Amino acid sequence: MSFPQKAEYIIIGAGIHGLSTALHLAQKLKSQGKGDGSKILIIEKGSIASGASGIACGVIRNNYFQPAMRELMAHSVEVWESDPENFHYHNCGYMQISPASMEEDVASIYEQQKDIGYESTFIQGEKEVDSYMKSMFSDWQAKGVTSVLHEKKGGYANNTSSIYGLATKAEAEGVRILTGTTVTGFEYGSNSKAVTGVETDKGLVKCDQVIIGAGPWIKSFWDMLDLPNEVSIKSNGTVHSNVPMWQYWYLTEGVLGVEPDFLKTDNGEMPPVIHVDTDAPLYSDVDKSLITDEVWGLYYKPDFHFNGVQGGSSPYKVGEPGGDGISVDPYGPESKEFIIDDKFAHMWSSALAFCHKRFEGKSHLFKKGATGGLGCFTPDSFPVFDQFRENVYVIADSNHGYKMLGVGKLVAEEVLGEKSALLEPFRLSRYEEGKLHPVSNSPFPWS
Repeated sequence: MSFPQKAEYIIIGAGIHGLSTALHLAQKLKSQGKGDGSKILIIEKGSIASGASGIACGVIRNNYFQPAMRELMAHSVEVWESDPENFHYHNCGYMQISPASMEEDVASIYEQQKDIGYESTFIQGEKEVDSYMKSMFSDWQAKGVTSVLHEKKGGYANNTSSIYGLATKAEAEGVRILTGTTVTGFEYGSNSKAVTGVETDKGLVKCDQVIIGAGPWIKSFWDMLDLPNEVSIKSNGTVHSNVPMWQYWYLTEGVLGVEPDFLKTDNGEMPPVIHVDTDAPLYSDVDKSLITDEVWGLYYKPDFHFNGVQGGSSPYKVGEPGGDGISVDPYGPESKEFIIDDKFAHMWSSALAFCHKRFEGKSHLFKKGATGGLGCFTPDSFPVFDQFRENVYVIADSNHGYKMLGVGKLVAEEVLGEKSALLEPFRLSRYEEGKLHPVSNSPFPWS
């Protein structure tokens, strides 16, 4: 397509958030008789699905200790279920398997899932958990777990295929997608607040509204908008000043090179996505040395897209232990190339063997998948969805992105003037006002 001079709505990023927002905004405009998708332009510096959405693990779950996250995820699961074929969505369910230290948290999740009508089963007791898991996997052998929350909805989707399916649906509504174009700045009106145009390496595009869904590159746009890189956070009556707005975590994921059906249940079915947290010591499957005696976790699933059993474990902050040899320019994470080191491969493969006897002696089959990499997190590791500079809507997903397909629908409604109760708990003002999300005992910062 020729370079556009103007678009009423410009969306930055052709990933899960940008495409979902474009699709639902186009549908909403049409239903209100206000036009169609031709008013919407997506600008993407690479190609469709070339960013974080295209390498996402693909897990879709409701399991969150935070009520606001849980309600938002229930909404997103409904959107995934609305078109499983085009979204390449597999409704296989999700299991959270936890130690005693997390049991109370997980029990509260179960009770609140019942309150919102989200179907799940909750098993408590070490023997009961062992029996429940062995009813599916006769070789189950994980220790130190006392509860299972088995969500019957959710599962996973194939990352790249789902994003292209979303793009096809958006383009069918008239949305234009301009790839290979880098946003370099913004033009402002006479009041220096509202954005009147988006500057790119190919020229200026005038606009009335901007929506940013840039995943881990959000900080670059935050800086372009001259928004604060430090915030004050009120917690338990104490105000913590000068807290960095952004922090980078490295996401550790990979693939075990077995056939995906290697993880089938005893009755021959594909299993749910499995997440295990435990405080039992983890020993090497290679030489029996101690890997860790602290709380640790992993998640895994069979996946034909990755051609193996794919998953990951707890992330680590860039520059902290576990990040040996990795340096990062925080202003340009896309410019760095990261390598999953032997330490993670050893840990994750051993963790699989900790859970299932069938994985013993398989560590040598580990391979790096097209997943993992950097995640850009907010101070509390939960999203910020908010309007800035009068007409710029920011979707800062804090690495919860891919599973949140329904956020685009809610953002589209907000852009058109309909405030969303589901997005309200995620405003930037929550930090200063002390309206924080509760913190769980999970070793994962996003749970």
